Amino acid sequence: MWETLRNYGHGTGHGVGFFLNVHEGPQTFNAAAIDVAVEPGMITSIEPGLYRVGKHGIRIENLVLTRKAGSSEFGDFLDFETLTICYIATDLIEKSLLEKRHLSWLNNYNQWVFDQLSTHLSSEEKNWLADKCKAI
Repeated sequence: MWETLRNYGHGTGHGVGFFLNVHEGPQTFNAAAIDVAVEPGMITSIEPGLYRVGKHGIRIENLVLTRKAGSSEFGDFLDFETLTICYIATDLIEKSLLEKRHLSWLNNYNQWVFDQLSTHLSSEEKNWLADKCKAI
């Protein structure tokens, strides 16, 4: 969205904790710019979405764990480990609007979901999930 100069007008994510509040800090990614460092071990929602009144809307929300990614001469780096293991439904996606790299990410993510869950499922459940996770 940034590359096409769009802004979705709400926060990208917030902390998730043991009180199970909707928006539980201390960390948050939004316009309020709260001065709280994101640290290893924090769980954060990642929830980009785009809404256009009378036109369309989409929002995907996952939870991620902040972890150490390494250090270099430029400092310490963090990355995120995906915690939410749920396929992203593709039946409402207009494939022609996505670039190859976005399709690749989506297909890789859904394959990862299938790989994580399929060994715990019956044959019928596995077939259902395979259909939901098939590449587009």
